[in-house]
Amino acid sequence: MGLFPLFILGAIVYFFLTQGTSLVGTPPAPLDALTQLDFERVVLRPNQIVVQIRNTGPVEAIVGQVTVNGALWDFAISPSETLPRLRSALLSLTYPWIETEPLEIQVITSNGMTFSKAIDIPVVTPTLGWRTAGNFALLGVYAGVIPVFLGLLWLPFLRRLKGQWLNFLISLTVGILVFLGVDVLVEGFEAGVKVPGIFRGIGVLSIGLIIGTLGLLALGKGCRSWGQNRSVEFNSLILAYMISVGIGLHNFGEGLAIGAAFILGEIALGALLVVGFTIHNATEGFGILGPVSRQRVPFFHLVNFGLIAGGPTVIGTLIGGFAYYDVLAAFFFALAAGAIFYVVYELANLIVKGDAPVRVHAINLGGLLAGLLLMYATGLLVFTA
Repeated sequence: MGLFPLFILGAIVYFFLTQGTSLVGTPPAPLDALTQLDFERVVLRPNQIVVQIRNTGPVEAIVGQVTVNGALWDFAISPSETLPRLRSALLSLTYPWIETEPLEIQVITSNGMTFSKAIDIPVVTPTLGWRTAGNFALLGVYAGVIPVFLGLLWLPFLRRLKGQWLNFLISLTVGILVFLGVDVLVEGFEAGVKVPGIFRGIGVLSIGLIIGTLGLLALGKGCRSWGQNRSVEFNSLILAYMISVGIGLHNFGEGLAIGAAFILGEIALGALLVVGFTIHNATEGFGILGPVSRQRVPFFHLVNFGLIAGGPTVIGTLIGGFAYYDVLAAFFFALAAGAIFYVVYELANLIVKGDAPVRVHAINLGGLLAGLLLMYATGLLVFTA
């Protein structure tokens, strides 16, 4: 009985595939008009351009010609100039490109359709090696690890806060996380738009968002179940770890964007940029401390907070610099957004615990707005730099 509906469905699909033209007629346009090629990656070497393309259309595609800046150019293709559906190929061209001069690479199929990729500021693509990997790792340390640890240095000051200032601090943490969650979700949508249509960017975003939310929910439930007979301080520590995980996923996505932008020449590394990222991300370390600001936290927990929240930036810059793909970026941005929004839900429960559900304290609202404004103001330093 379970197979019977599948049998009927298969029969309907078979009938439509074999007799479809008798039902809807012959398509007005030839099938090869649906050819679609997407550029997945462009690698620039001195006097050489290597392009990875993928056939994302419903029909077979044949690469006929390649032009660079409007001029036909000889090329080598591997494994074949014929690309079945979803197959990829590498195009290699010997071309004397010049740094800072824009490039436009155009692939022309055998049926005359053209697909192009523009590079506004071409620079040599870094090759994977100890020196280059070390430079990207240092970039992640500057942009993510150091700022988070700097934010954690506020713990002795925050521990002195009393009364309603604790609610203000937790509300400020919520504001910081809401800003990060919305920011990373917007970045996910921007990456999702660039994903080839056949891979369904919105589907990738949905999967990442759900996994991020439910994954952190399961992690939190498991930790609470394990520590159900533990103290309130223990549960606050678990919440701080969850905030670290959410921020770490956000910083992983940020690292992806930094690494990818660096190899494309879109970010000029300098003192102002490092200062901008340091100030902006230091507020993230500040946000981790909200739930544990009234208790003594062993030093090794603080180290864990910093590594969990800031360490993924290093991994992100390495992947972004050497193996960036929009599908991967969209998934991790959405994953981070889901995790952060779940943490916001947990913190909101902590704020209203013991209060009437409809009651909003002015100090809570002030903390929320302060967190949003803090992230907005420090974010201006990054983009201005």
